[in-house]
Amino acid sequence: MIIDVHGHLSPPSSARRFPMPPSLTDPEAMVAEKAANGIDLTLIGSPVGGGAMLRVPGVDNYAQTRDQLRAFHDELAEMISRFPNALRGLVYVDPLGGDDLLEGAAETLADDAFVGLIVNSSVAGRYLDTPQADSFFALAAERDLPVLVHPPAEPVGSQATADFRLVEHLVRVNDVTAGIAAVIFGGWLEKYPTLKLIAPGAGGALSLLAEKLDLAARTPVRGGPPGGAPRTVSLTEPPSRQLRRIYVDTATPSALAVRSAVELFGADHVLFGTDSPPLPNVVGPIVRLVEELPVGDEARQQIFCDNAQGLFRLGVPARV
Repeated sequence: MIIDVHGHLSPPSSARRFPMPPSLTDPEAMVAEKAANGIDLTLIGSPVGGGAMLRVPGVDNYAQTRDQLRAFHDELAEMISRFPNALRGLVYVDPLGGDDLLEGAAETLADDAFVGLIVNSSVAGRYLDTPQADSFFALAAERDLPVLVHPPAEPVGSQATADFRLVEHLVRVNDVTAGIAAVIFGGWLEKYPTLKLIAPGAGGALSLLAEKLDLAARTPVRGGPPGGAPRTVSLTEPPSRQLRRIYVDTATPSALAVRSAVELFGADHVLFGTDSPPLPNVVGPIVRLVEELPVGDEARQQIFCDNAQGLFRLGVPARV
């Protein structure tokens, strides 16, 4: 059995409003491709809710209201209901959007179609070390909800990157790396020790930066944001140790990145993920990448299925 924790589908209303790959509105094709590669269940969500993942002038993804997001999730739930053995959903919410949006997300989670949350690693240029994120992390910890920390449509640095190919395959990876580091340095893992955060793409570059983050934590603060004093949180546990509480997925073409993630985070914190749709022609290669990892059968079973099944508390049929 294989569970893919990182897929995306969009309802027809989103496709009518914004440009997107056709694969995002074709659940039949997605389910068929996954089944052909041995994948039984895919968790789907949108990192923009009912917004736009591509740059659209005048569109602010973070201006979506509670009612708009509820309508989006109702459509997503209807799509999931057509494939009850093959799909589950993640609820999108702006982690800095305030209590009204968080209450709306909690209401949506009452639907059994949804098993976790999906949020952005940065919001309009701000990472989640800001105190404004406290209510979100409190909700995730209190409800014991896994959170896929997905890069946004406009990650930090995207405005300075003219080539969208680099935005999609480099700048977004950088946003995950810096975003998870900011969560650690913001003190959220220490304040809420039951948080279950998933960093996609093998965690970006985090598996290479444990010692650098420890060095940063030992370095005195020199300066801060323009016009204000730096916000610092005294950590009682080194970042390298806190990193081992983070889950990562395999949504990367790099076998080296996945091997490095297994070494740092442990096989019990690596989840199978493809980021497909929308990424084309990656499902089979990522299955083979995990099959060829230099790990034992038990660790491979953890990555393919057991970790996700336990983390999301999934009741999964034997086969689709």
